Amino acid sequence: MPARYHQLAIFLLMSDKRYVLNPAPFVVPTTDGKLIEEHVGHASTGTGQYSLAHMVAPPHWSEPHQTPAFDEITIVVRGRKRFEIDGEMVELQAGQALLIKAGARVRYSNPFNAECEYWSVCVPAFSPATVNREE
Repeated sequence: MPARYHQLAIFLLMSDKRYVLNPAPFVVPTTDGKLIEEHVGHASTGTGQYSLAHMVAPPHWSEPHQTPAFDEITIVVRGRKRFEIDGEMVELQAGQALLIKAGARVRYSNPFNAECEYWSVCVPAFSPATVNREE
């Protein structure tokens, strides 16, 4: 668990405020060229009920299949993104949104020649323990 998370958790326990100001997102380390900036969630604000992340997927990027235990809403800002959901292909373009319900087997990819920028909301919050990625 990142040291920043422990510092934030201590702050939240000691604070009597009814809001959390996050001055900078937690940048998730990746090895595939994808940018993941968590603005709200376990690692950034200690929030487990939901998470909000900004992402940029490079051209020709993909992830393995997964069966998340959370709902995920994706809103594409720029480019296109492909989803394989329970064997069905769905493509989103800029301005479109998609809700994928918990328990669906999904694979995310950007097989296109341009970056895809998007936002993602997960309910409950994204967690490596509940994403259930296939190896």
